[in-house]
Amino acid sequence: MANHLAMAKVNGILGLHQEGWSQRRIAQALGIDRKTVSAHLAAEASKRTTPAEAPTGKAPTGSADSKRATSPEAPTGSGELPHEVDLAAEHPSARASGEGHSPAEQTFPGGEDAAQPTLPVNSRSACRAWQAVIEEKLEQGLTAQRIYQDLVAEQGFTGKYPSVRRFVARLLARRPLPFRRMEVSPGQEVQVDFGTGAVLTLPDGRRRKTYVLRVVLSCSRKAYSEVVDAQTTENFIRALENAFHAFGGLPLIVVIDNLRAAVKRVDWFEPELNPKVRSFCEHYGVTILPTRPAMPRHKGKVERGVAYVQDNALAGRTFDSLRAQNEHLRAWEEQVADQRIHGTTKKQVGQIFQERERPALKPLPAERFPCFEEGLRRVHRDGHVEVAKAYYSMPPEYVGHDVWVRWNLQTVRIFTRRLEQITLHARQEPGRFSTHSAHISAEKISTVERGAEWLLGKVQWVGPETQRWAETMLTHRGVEGVRILQGLLALTKKHASEELEAACAAAWRHQAYQLRIVRKLLERRGAQQQVFEFLEEHPLIRSITEYGQFVHQAIQGALD
Repeated sequence: MANHLAMAKVNGILGLHQEGWSQRRIAQALGIDRKTVSAHLAAEASKRTTPAEAPTGKAPTGSADSKRATSPEAPTGSGELPHEVDLAAEHPSARASGEGHSPAEQTFPGGEDAAQPTLPVNSRSACRAWQAVIEEKLEQGLTAQRIYQDLVAEQGFTGKYPSVRRFVARLLARRPLPFRRMEVSPGQEVQVDFGTGAVLTLPDGRRRKTYVLRVVLSCSRKAYSEVVDAQTTENFIRALENAFHAFGGLPLIVVIDNLRAAVKRVDWFEPELNPKVRSFCEHYGVTILPTRPAMPRHKGKVERGVAYVQDNALAGRTFDSLRAQNEHLRAWEEQVADQRIHGTTKKQVGQIFQERERPALKPLPAERFPCFEEGLRRVHRDGHVEVAKAYYSMPPEYVGHDVWVRWNLQTVRIFTRRLEQITLHARQEPGRFSTHSAHISAEKISTVERGAEWLLGKVQWVGPETQRWAETMLTHRGVEGVRILQGLLALTKKHASEELEAACAAAWRHQAYQLRIVRKLLERRGAQQQVFEFLEEHPLIRSITEYGQFVHQAIQGALD
């Protein structure tokens, strides 16, 4: 054997086989393949026949029988044997709850193994003599460690703790706890499961697989069945919705397994549902609770219900369409399933539903859950997302981020990853753009795009003459006047308002409505020589009287 097992598992195979366990049960208990169990048992059987065939009459060195020959009795100090298996170490669940049997065996907790808690007579464990004491302490809820300590202190036990631990695990494995039946109040719970439906035989001879969704009310066992072609999210939602309307009301809780159509991330404590399924639950006001993985008994009412449909309604039948198969199932539910006396309730299913469960169901909403498609999209650099080959705008802060989009024939709704709505668009044809003005950044909007009205609002802050010229110009020039307004506002960065007012007033008087005329008037005004006022008095300038006296004295001096 290429893959070697750990010695604990090898010893476990041999020990459990000596206790009468089947190969299938050993494989399930130890978590290994049944062929591996068979190979090890065959190898052990060949070892046991070897000593009888040996000429010397001795077993080969190192064989299992040679070890037993040298130690016919359990060592007083250890109490450990090679063939014992540590079930508690291999299966922690057995240590905690005693569930050491396969699911098929656990279904009947009062079976043969449960009725035989005593270990075999040929058990060679050192704890065999204290079995009654150990069982009594297990009834008190004590752990294997505590039992070992009490045996040493009270009974003079000389074995080791691993021997007690293995012995306790074997006792627990033979005494599984019975399952607890969980019955619910009317209208509280519905259980849902998928199974294989009848094969469709198409007119062209091809055969197609189908799936039947079974929805069972837990109290009355009233059920609804619908066949679909695939286990998709949309099919799951529509079939469950049809079941609610067939029942005429809503339960509080919907129990499902971890089917991929409804559960996005499997987690017993906090499962993540498909976003569309979450919206479905919000619409109908129900709560979906997935079961623990690999625990079909958590929804046992519908597990048997699917088999009932397959064996009673669909076995041996063929259909040429989904519609024909679903019509057959509706008639079968009314005429057969509802009329039967249920094996657990001992009452007619349809009668219990009408008398007890239907009045307890919550009322249905006024409208069905809306049909839509959905998916994850990334916002492109141009601020749009692509949906069905059309493009829809988003606020600038979402560029490069992923968003969740839902669309139907009329609208496109865009959400965050937490399903908080960001924006709403009308559905566009392929190749078309839907852009909301609020989604365009202010830095990316040109003055031309803002329009003439916005530009005139800016011009009026220059002055009344400039505003009058701009309004008259726009009347004469029309659409092309929008760019002239943009150029007029650009002049405010180089010239003062008074200069613009004078130039626009002159241009308006001459009915000149070209921007170049305004520019020339501004240039000509800047080129004129400036006139300075003559100063008669200044601290550095003498008065005119002093200059007059100075001139008079100069003339008199010349005459003398």
